[in-house]
Amino acid sequence: MSAFRTSGPARAGQYAALLAYLVFLAFPFLWLISTAFKPAGELGSLHPTWIPRDPTLDNFRQAFDEQPLLRAAGNSLFAALAAALVAVAVATPMAYVLARHRSRLTTAATGWVVVSQAFPFVLLIIPLFLILKNLHLINSLGGLVAVYVVWSLPFALWMLTGYVRAVPTELEEAAAVDGAGRLRILVSVTGPLLAPGIVATALFAFITAWNEFFFALVLLKTPEKQTLPVVLTHFIGAEGVADLGPLAAAAFLATLPSLVVFALIQGRITGGMLAGAVKS
Repeated sequence: MSAFRTSGPARAGQYAALLAYLVFLAFPFLWLISTAFKPAGELGSLHPTWIPRDPTLDNFRQAFDEQPLLRAAGNSLFAALAAALVAVAVATPMAYVLARHRSRLTTAATGWVVVSQAFPFVLLIIPLFLILKNLHLINSLGGLVAVYVVWSLPFALWMLTGYVRAVPTELEEAAAVDGAGRLRILVSVTGPLLAPGIVATALFAFITAWNEFFFALVLLKTPEKQTLPVVLTHFIGAEGVADLGPLAAAAFLATLPSLVVFALIQGRITGGMLAGAVKS
């Protein structure tokens, strides 16, 4: 056991590196919050401060007055939830087949899933646009959901395949010996152990779709159907000058759903993983 122990200076260095990493991650978000509550006079100050000297909610009121944030948030919520649910529903049985029935075909399919993640957005947008145009799904939230499902499905499949492989086959074999059918095994044995992976995958798909900008910008034309990331660009003028206060306020509100969703389910993800490990 002594070989795995870390000396005092080394552990202090690890904590310092971790603290520096946390500060690096938190800095943009904290500065965003600070900017959202600053009045116009402080935003143009030559000596900016972390804590607003005279906090105000005027930026939030102005943001809602200038742009239809609630409607855009509703569009983003619909697209993100639908994409997450469909991606998980499609990826789960596919992941089970790839994990349990290994062959050259499934190995090649898994490799293609990983390679497809390297494709840039620009390479995909033209064929996707033409396909959606032929299906009359341009300027449609349904078409945007289909694109989000296609984009998140490879990584969702890769994640779920790893979770399925982590479930011991001995559990399924023992259930089969006890007389359980294939469907009963999947629902009562494999399903509960896969729940943490399914939740984590759905969270990934949701956050990816909620924050996505490029596809929504290209595919959605009418203001009534635009998502929140696209509407945020409206706070930037034609000459590239940003209305900084309202933009920061709207961006802060746009980040909250992802944070809230993760905070609500992260305990369940961890607890489910531990429960699966004990059952294994």
